[in-house]
This record gives sequence, C-alpha cells and structure tokens, in this order.
Amino acid sequence: MSTSSTLKNGLKSRHLTMISIAGVIGGALFIGSGSVIYHTGPAAILAYGAGGLLVMLIMRMLGEMAVAHPDSGSFSTYADTAIGRWAGFSIGWLYWFFWALLMGWEAYVAGKILNNWFPVFPIWSYMLAVTVALVVINLMDVKNYGEFEFWFALIKVVAIVLFLIVGSLAIIHLWPWGQAEAKGWSHLTDQGFMPKGSSSVVTALLGVMFAYIGAEIVTVAASESNHPATEIRKATKSVVWRIILFYVGSIFITVCLIPYNDPRLNEATWGTYSVVLTSLGIPQARHIVNFVVLTSVLSCFNSALYTSSRMLYSLAKRGDAHRVMSYTSKNGSPQISVLISCIFTLFAVYLTATAKMDVYDVLMTSTGTIALYVYLAISCSQLFLRKKLEKQGQTLTFKMWCFPWLTYLIIGLIIASIIIMIIEGTYKYEVIYTSILAAIILIMGIVVQIFKIGSQQNNI
Repeated sequence: MSTSSTLKNGLKSRHLTMISIAGVIGGALFIGSGSVIYHTGPAAILAYGAGGLLVMLIMRMLGEMAVAHPDSGSFSTYADTAIGRWAGFSIGWLYWFFWALLMGWEAYVAGKILNNWFPVFPIWSYMLAVTVALVVINLMDVKNYGEFEFWFALIKVVAIVLFLIVGSLAIIHLWPWGQAEAKGWSHLTDQGFMPKGSSSVVTALLGVMFAYIGAEIVTVAASESNHPATEIRKATKSVVWRIILFYVGSIFITVCLIPYNDPRLNEATWGTYSVVLTSLGIPQARHIVNFVVLTSVLSCFNSALYTSSRMLYSLAKRGDAHRVMSYTSKNGSPQISVLISCIFTLFAVYLTATAKMDVYDVLMTSTGTIALYVYLAISCSQLFLRKKLEKQGQTLTFKMWCFPWLTYLIIGLIIASIIIMIIEGTYKYEVIYTSILAAIILIMGIVVQIFKIGSQQNNI
C-alpha cells in the first residue's frame, strides 16, 4: 500500500464521454419506464422531460463548482466547504450508502438474467462471480475501470440508437414487419394524451427523478483525468441532448407505437424495449433486451463501485472516515475503500443463497429519495459557495444561469417535491425511511463537527 494517499490520472477523454453517458442511462430506461407509462399514459413524456430539465440545472450548478475545484469527493467536498463539515459528512456518507447498497441489487438482477440463460448454477453464484470480477477491475489502474465502462456504455448507446431508428421507421410506416397496430402515432392521442389527469404526471415526475441519478458521476471521475475542468465543462453541456435523445426520445416512440395500458408495460419480466420490439416482429426481442439490460446493470455496478470507493476515499482524506480508507496502491487505486464498499453486495449474496432477499428490499426502500437529498445538497452548496468565491474575488469561467434566483427556485421545488411525496402517498414510505436514515447520519455529522473528531483536510 502506498501511504501517499493520492489518486492517479488515468482516464482519457473518450472514457469520460462514455462515463457521462452511462451515468444517465440505467436499467430504469429499459425496464422501469414501462411502469411509468402504464400509470401515466402518453403524458409520461412530460414527466421525463421535466425531470431531465431539473437534472440539467442541477448538473449546471455542480459543473460550476467542479470546474472551479475538481475533486473526487465532488458535491460532498463542496458541501463541506460551503455549508459546514456536518453537511459534507452527511451527504457523503448518505451517497456512499446509496451506491454501496445499489450494487447488491444490481448484482441480483445480473444473477437472475444469467440464471435464466444458464440455470445450471444458482443466482447467488452468478452474483458472487460478477462481484469478484468487477472488484478486480476496480482494484487495478483507473484506466481499466474507464475501459470497461467505455464498452459497457457503448453497447447501451448502440442499443438505444437502433431502437430509435427502428421505432422511427415504424412511426412513418416504413417498418415492414410486426403488428399493424404497432405503426404510426395513433396511440399517442387515441385514448387521450393525459388519460389519468395532471396529478398522474406529477406523481410520475417524482419517480422519474430517481432514474436520472448517476449523471453526477462524471464530476467524480473527471478528477482522475489530465484535464478535469475541460472534461466536466463538456459533459455538463452535453447532458441536455443525452436526456432528450435517450429518455424522451425512447418514451415518445413507445407511447406512439404501444397503447399505454398494455399490461406488459407494467410487468417487470417484460420491460419497455421488449414490448415495443416484440410488437414490431423482432425475433428473440426479450433475449436481446435482456442482454442489453445485463450490460446496463454491470455498467451500473462498475460505476457504483468506482463512485462509492472514491467517495469513501474523499471522506477519509477529510477526516470523516478512517484514514486507512484513503490509502492507495501503487497504481493509484484506493483498494481498501473498494473492498469496504462491497460489504452490502456480499450481504445480498448471502441473503439470496438463503432465500431471504426480501430483507434487502426493505433496505433498498431507505434509499428511495436519496436523489432528492443529493440534489438539495448540490443546490445549497452552489448557492453558498458561489457567494463565498465571489467575495474572495475568484473569477468563475463556468456559471449557473440566472444566479441566485434559479438556484432558489430549484431549492424550493425540491423541498416542495418532498412534501408532495409525503402527502400524495405513492412514495410516502421511501421519503420517511430515507429521511430517518439521513437524520441519523446528519446527527453523526453534527457530533463529528462539534467534537472535532478526525482531522479535516480541505482542498478548496
């Protein structure tokens, strides 16, 4: 182990481009979007568009801070500087918990897909194999993570582009195969564009916001590149077209070609892309989409392990985690942080092997609204840090628009969303459980700050 505790710059521009794309594209697009359409109708397009707009503004705020001060701790470091140590501690550990827990779920999904193809081995054995393989990748030079993520993301991008092409041909009646009713755009309005009312769009928007979490990963990864400020600026600017093309484009094609109340859209065993491609006569569409979903969950696991280990590394550097977690190997990998971040995944393997995976579902509920708390922390940090830097006379080359009014608006919308989620009820328990978890970590952060536990190292 190296006691220098420094990361190495090994990510190339093409790696960061694909990492920024992979951060936006998750399994929620290929599978979860079908449920949103089923419960909302064609107006789900509005929910994904509005959620994408929010993420675009959040990324602009995060980009402003990250361009000025690239850091592996990203918004946790900025919250520490702008608000206080308790804020950086709390949001850092909360974010680590989210990704560390999500890895176990991603491994489970990968295990189920592989077990469906090759049932000779149990699900838990595939989960363990996936975990070991991706841990090994993350224990090596960071360029190995970047290279694997590049190819994982490329498969997803190619799949989405092909889906958009095939779907567009069907809409303009140039796709010769499949069901006759799965052509044109009659389904967009024949049962009403907003059949379940505006309230369903608001509810869908609250759920859609979670699909976009991961876009911020590029600001973490960019700190391990040769030109972090340039890469962050480029990724932040391109988030708009990625969301419009991948999410809004896919949802538009789906609601044009498939009735929103098709029961297959609400079945996890199908998935949005599978329903559309099957209706268009694509042979073995479900297996093709399952392969794409497999690469998607492996990509998410890979990025989750990378992100959680870097967040743990950053917390240790600031004295908010044990200093051993900041140690790096000769190739610059925070190997202890990588191994510790797998603790929940190994727990998920055990629960699957003992047929108790439903326990893990309860844990996952406590991460249901972490995205909102992360977005709130980014907004508040940008508000305070911008004012602090301007007082110091620092010139910012990449800025949030309409400051501070647009920042105030985003903060108000996030707080309103949390309140609406509790009142409306659909995500009530996710909010409550996540808030309890956040409160516990927040109290720990306040105790750490009051009693000055650890030795804080501030890089800004």
